[in-house]
Amino acid sequence: MKYACFLLCLNFFKNSQAQAINDTTAIKRLLEKESQTWRAGDVKAHAACWQIRPYSRVLVSLADGRCFDVPPQNMITPDPKQMDKGGMSMNLNYTFHVHDNEAWVSHDEISTTPDGQKTYSHEMRMLEKVSGSWKLVGQSIHIYNPAAK
Repeated sequence: MKYACFLLCLNFFKNSQAQAINDTTAIKRLLEKESQTWRAGDVKAHAACWQIRPYSRVLVSLADGRCFDVPPQNMITPDPKQMDKGGMSMNLNYTFHVHDNEAWVSHDEISTTPDGQKTYSHEMRMLEKVSGSWKLVGQSIHIYNPAAK
């Protein structure tokens, strides 16, 4: 009986860990897709990364101290002129918290424009699982000057 309970508990633990790994992998892929589609100017693919909720919020602070409260609707219907045209980004230092169908993720991002200029940011992303797929519902982006740290 004890052996059966041990195997049952082991199986439960293994399955719960596998789900968390699958969720964090899916979230990481979504965040990287969201960054890439913004830089590519792909409005439709970028919008597919988002689920706007009444409580959605997009906050951006710049290295010079200015702060913007971006209308969340701009994430799914952005002005194509506001989207980047090329470049690349790299997300680093991920920290995940996943609970059921909700998650938050913090990470750092280094963005590089087509002409080589770099922008550094600390980012906090809020996500929900919608119809089995992770979607962004909010974010807070803090741009900083690495030399000033």
